[in-house]
Amino acid sequence: MDIQLARPLAVFDIESTGVNAEHDRIVEIAVLKILPDGTSRSNVRRVNPEMPIPPSATAVHGISDADVAGCPPFSEIAPKLADYLADCDLAGYNLVNFDVPMLENEFRRAGVPFSMAGRKIIDVYNIFCKLYPRTLGAAYEFFCGKKLEDAHSADADTLATWEVLAGQLARHPELPRDPAGLAEFSDNSDPDAVDRQRRFKWRDGEAVVNFGKNAGRTLRDIAEHDPGFLRWIVRSDFPEDVKTIARNALVGQFPTR
Repeated sequence: MDIQLARPLAVFDIESTGVNAEHDRIVEIAVLKILPDGTSRSNVRRVNPEMPIPPSATAVHGISDADVAGCPPFSEIAPKLADYLADCDLAGYNLVNFDVPMLENEFRRAGVPFSMAGRKIIDVYNIFCKLYPRTLGAAYEFFCGKKLEDAHSADADTLATWEVLAGQLARHPELPRDPAGLAEFSDNSDPDAVDRQRRFKWRDGEAVVNFGKNAGRTLRDIAEHDPGFLRWIVRSDFPEDVKTIARNALVGQFPTR
């Protein structure tokens, strides 16, 4: 690879119990450490998250509670992992939004110092997005081979969108050919979301808060011990479906999956 390293580069990836960096825990971490002389070594370690792994997470990475039952908790591997990463810059895919916060929180819970100060962070996902921007104009040029004139005029954007869809269908025969199939393929919503904006999420069949200081707490626990939080939601500028969930919880009615 044509990359010049002044210090080791640790390319790493985390699998976890979920995507909430504050609440969820690591179940597997892989580190590919590349040295300035071009040599490399790879290590993979499974971790007991000390909490149940939701079936939705297992469906993504294939790791179940049984797979990590005999594995050490993160606190046990944290000192050696911190030493292993001590002199490294870091690289990963979407690591700025997910892997780095997850790793920092695990080190914090373990009481092991781990600083990002002075490290270079290479996010391959961000590079991908900059090289292949997701604007309509970029899609129009890629799929249709033409520059989009009068971008952001409703008429031009509508016609361009239709041409881009035609170009996608022509380039990708694996795409569905009917509206229902295309709608399902293009649906990027979170299957664990209780509401459209993911203010509440499903965890082990229970609705849990997915934002703020109460992230990770069940709706039932909030209703019993901190109902003021739910009353604040009802009074504030939240979508109506979120307010309805909070309003119902205040009278003992909870969503079911």
